[in-house]
Amino acid sequence: MPAKVIDGEAVASKICKEVAERAQELAAKGHKPQLTAVQVGENPASKIYTNMQAKSCQEVGIGYQLLNLPAGISQDDLLGEIARLNTDPTVSGIILQMPLPQQIDARQVQVVLAPHKDVEGMGPVNMGRLFYGGSCLAPCTPLAAVELLRLAAVEQFGGDAQSALAGRETVVVGHSEIVGKPIAMILLQSLNAAPTITVCHVATKDLASHTRRAEVLIVATGVSQARWLGYQRRKKAGENPQTPDLTPLIKGDMVREGAIVIDVAINRIPKALDAKGDATLNEKGKADMMTVGDVDCQAASQRAAAITPVPGGVGPVTVAMLLRNTIQCAKSML
Repeated sequence: MPAKVIDGEAVASKICKEVAERAQELAAKGHKPQLTAVQVGENPASKIYTNMQAKSCQEVGIGYQLLNLPAGISQDDLLGEIARLNTDPTVSGIILQMPLPQQIDARQVQVVLAPHKDVEGMGPVNMGRLFYGGSCLAPCTPLAAVELLRLAAVEQFGGDAQSALAGRETVVVGHSEIVGKPIAMILLQSLNAAPTITVCHVATKDLASHTRRAEVLIVATGVSQARWLGYQRRKKAGENPQTPDLTPLIKGDMVREGAIVIDVAINRIPKALDAKGDATLNEKGKADMMTVGDVDCQAASQRAAAITPVPGGVGPVTVAMLLRNTIQCAKSML
């Protein structure tokens, strides 16, 4: 029986409805939540994200401001802007748009960002609180992945959102600071009902031996896109690189029967390559690209009990979590 597709759009819609109610309550008390995005320089990809953020905020009643700073801004001047936003009582949350210019140390900026306004939960204070447990602002994508997992686990394993995962063999593939590690920490919050977690990474030997025993499989590597981008860089440098393997990292036979699969990755790769090793073109003469995850969804669906699609899975819920975190930030300022 094919796996149930976990509908991220539906879950995000429910969360956004709850966020809208909280935003209305705060506004009625004279504390309308506001999210401020800080963007340094012009970046087409960032513009897509900021437009999406503005639209999402408007839909739930959260104010939105885009602070667009010059690309040549110095580290000290940027830190000064962050310090100003930290003390601005009208700003509930701050999000730092990536990428940043080479002269900017992103880690240093995250250090000075006020923890109670750090809507992405990426600063060292919030990361530390996540490790120690208790209430904190956690990164949005890990929160989204765990939200979908808990909903699927209740349906698959029974119990409530906490007990459903107790002791379950859980494998996280990818140990990045923004996704893999925080997911593991969030899942370990419970003192007596946490899953049993294995974290795999680039140095892991025999990845399939780990994934095949996982009752819960969470994958967040972006391997296909990394390979494609690396291949392009080498070609532009005049090298003659070998055509990259852009097939999904997790094949169907690497998934345990009845597992819950949460695919976090968003890879933008070509649908096909031409004889020269370039992306084939669409009817508009542009590279014909597709969005896929780290998991061979079609093959994995023949073995898994439930699986998130890409797109339409973790992505929409990540945006909803950003809004929920903004409300949490706003409440902390009361």
